[in-house]
Amino acid sequence: MPVPMDAFDDVRPAVECLDLLPEPVVAAIRDWRGSVPVEELRHVDTDPAIADTALLVERYGPWLLEQSANCVVVAGKRGGETTLAACVVLSHTRVDVNGVVRRQLGARKASFAPMDKAVGDSGMEYGGITPIGLPADWPLLVDAAVVDTPYALIGSGSRRGKLIVPGKALAELPGATVLDGLGIA
Repeated sequence: MPVPMDAFDDVRPAVECLDLLPEPVVAAIRDWRGSVPVEELRHVDTDPAIADTALLVERYGPWLLEQSANCVVVAGKRGGETTLAACVVLSHTRVDVNGVVRRQLGARKASFAPMDKAVGDSGMEYGGITPIGLPADWPLLVDAAVVDTPYALIGSGSRRGKLIVPGKALAELPGATVLDGLGIA
């Protein structure tokens, strides 16, 4: 079975590409902890015009859809309080915002966070938000299917470039909770 690295000509350790990444991602890579060595996080430089998953897999191969993951920011509300959280699911699924996310956050209502809020608070670009380098106070909800993926192609924090990360590394990120059924068909 091919892995995401097979789709790209130039795959380098992310630690060698810090100049291409936004500051929150750079800080997280520099302070990397966990059982997966930081050198196993890889970067591929891609055209910002094809940052969206559908365009990327159209260019590099439909098989990548099964090994790509999206990170979306949600806002859970309860009693006038809003909690921002990030959710990571395989790209061929969607986040169960009104079920799993709402219950996990203890929210009365949950919805996708407004773009300006997600971008402003994360320090990342819309369409490139990654779970690596998110604010420390954000819960990070990761679908178990992503963790079980040998390598996941994810955003790099910017629309230019992608990261290729062992799925198990995402389960070890600060604030991460692994959940079955977070991503639904």
